[in-house]
Amino acid sequence: MILIVSSKRDIASINIAQQILSQYEFERLSGPFDNNPVYMKRLQNNEIRMIFINKDLINSQFIADFFKPQLLIFISRHSSASGVPTLSVHTPGNLSEASLGGIAGRVSISPASAMREALMEMARIREEMELSYEVSYEATHHGPSLDAPSMFVEVGSSPKQWRDPKAAIAVAHAAMSAASKKSRYSTALGIGGLHYNAKFTRIALSREVAFGHMIPKYAISKVNLEIVKQCIEKTMEKVESVILDWKGIRGADKEKLRMILDKIGVDIQKV
Repeated sequence: MILIVSSKRDIASINIAQQILSQYEFERLSGPFDNNPVYMKRLQNNEIRMIFINKDLINSQFIADFFKPQLLIFISRHSSASGVPTLSVHTPGNLSEASLGGIAGRVSISPASAMREALMEMARIREEMELSYEVSYEATHHGPSLDAPSMFVEVGSSPKQWRDPKAAIAVAHAAMSAASKKSRYSTALGIGGLHYNAKFTRIALSREVAFGHMIPKYAISKVNLEIVKQCIEKTMEKVESVILDWKGIRGADKEKLRMILDKIGVDIQKV
């Protein structure tokens, strides 16, 4: 079972959910969850369910007490001070402290291939609908921290975009693409660069490469060998390489990173 999770506290999440329900044929089930309706669709011998929760999505650690899905897709707003219109995808989890939900030093399992499907679909629809939005991977961040393949697909970065029906359509199709396609790609752990990594995004959009976890420049000083190993082990697909945004890594962190990666034993590429 694949689970799509929407928050009643998130206007973008509700708008995306409404687009999924209007664009695809879901049926309403009789039993509620969190006092909200539950919807279901069968697709390619798989069951997709959509639930609504009354908490913010970053505080949905409790989901693991009720569901053991093969994939969790959180449909969400995204906020940033820049306000740049953005369609994005990332894995939840905390590389260090847990300041926004989840568990400190614990990441969720990253569904790298499903995230690439979502990224590709958002890029396709952006062109088709002529949307003035950036399409981007985001680094691994915020809760929940789940022992299940989990991903966020988001629209941002301000209330104007959260209420944009065209952006909601793009994210709705991206979520359903992630839920329905069964492709498998060469998988990488990305390290370095900004929170929104343009290099990793370009690689994924132009090559048969999917990124799972991404450790940004600002977090490298806080991670250790165990966290890097966790990012590799908690990826659905086998991580075949570590791709470094080399210029996007502070000089002071490079030697520490070299020492960690020497102990990992995975192919290293610099871009």
